[in-house]
Amino acid sequence: MRVTCFSSFSLGYLDRARVMFSSLRRHQPDWNLVALVTDVPPPNFSFTDDEPFDSLVYSENLDVPNVRSWLFKHDIVEACTAVKGPFADHLCRAGEADAVVYLDPDTCAFGSLAPVERLLDEFDIVLTPHTVVPETQHQAIIDNEMCSLRTGTFNLGFCAFRTRGAGSRFARWWSERLLSHCYDDIPTGLFVDQRWCDLVPALFDKVHILRDPGYNVASWNLSNRNVEIGTDGAIRVNGAPLRFWHFTKLGPTADIMTKRYAGYNFPVYEIWNWYRRRVSEMSVPSIPQGYWGYGTYSNGVPVAKEHRLLYRREKHLQDLFADPFQAGAGSFLEWIADRGVAYDDTSTRS
Repeated sequence: MRVTCFSSFSLGYLDRARVMFSSLRRHQPDWNLVALVTDVPPPNFSFTDDEPFDSLVYSENLDVPNVRSWLFKHDIVEACTAVKGPFADHLCRAGEADAVVYLDPDTCAFGSLAPVERLLDEFDIVLTPHTVVPETQHQAIIDNEMCSLRTGTFNLGFCAFRTRGAGSRFARWWSERLLSHCYDDIPTGLFVDQRWCDLVPALFDKVHILRDPGYNVASWNLSNRNVEIGTDGAIRVNGAPLRFWHFTKLGPTADIMTKRYAGYNFPVYEIWNWYRRRVSEMSVPSIPQGYWGYGTYSNGVPVAKEHRLLYRREKHLQDLFADPFQAGAGSFLEWIADRGVAYDDTSTRS
């Protein structure tokens, strides 16, 4: 089976993406690995000759109408998520792969993902739920089950699908929804791509819900997953081989949630410490802290969240300013300044 695996990220996540792709290169050497980058490289930065992926695609080169106008409507998380749909649809149309796997840049493979390929011999779409065991503690219900009610049943840090049949139809539908409605807007029922995929088992056939505890291990399911490291170094989760871990929110937030639910399961901390070291080894000093090429106007002024929301909401502004990132006379930024729209320089942080 010809498998293309891609990940979508900004350059601020390149260190994590390098860890992820390196792990895949080890466990799935026959997969075609693609980096989908939603960013503009800063001065003095260049990719190395030995990057652990096979090819690089910039989001501006996707077949998205008025792509810069479209990107402006999204913050960094929304944008890096929204591009997943059109690129997935492109891969199906290209006909160069039998199956597509998506993995977030902050995941890492610890074992073979060949079982996913075998599932795709029978099914056209494979998804992993955030949790697969009912919680019993009040705080865990709030943190994990109620969070899933807000952000989606399935974690879209992973998905896999065939490039024909229901898989192809899913990719087309996913693309259409993310092109128009990939926003972090929980009050209206949206959380980027995840809430959309709650509908997948109802809308498409040949869908497999992968409930194996060795897949997509993360802070939100550690309350029900016991991790063991054998004398031979093999890692097992509830007795099943660890396939991949999702190291979401590296830093204080992850530390709090990991300590809350790992408790005395010490192998969890060993794995996290190993991951931190690997990310540090892959660091990119030429990328400034908090950098995002679509986080500022062309004159360096940060794009406020309010500006994005206004532009997203008002179609006439999209018609007037085809490239809203451009500053200067007659620009969207000048239009904003003339009307005194709110400005918040924290909007570009991630």
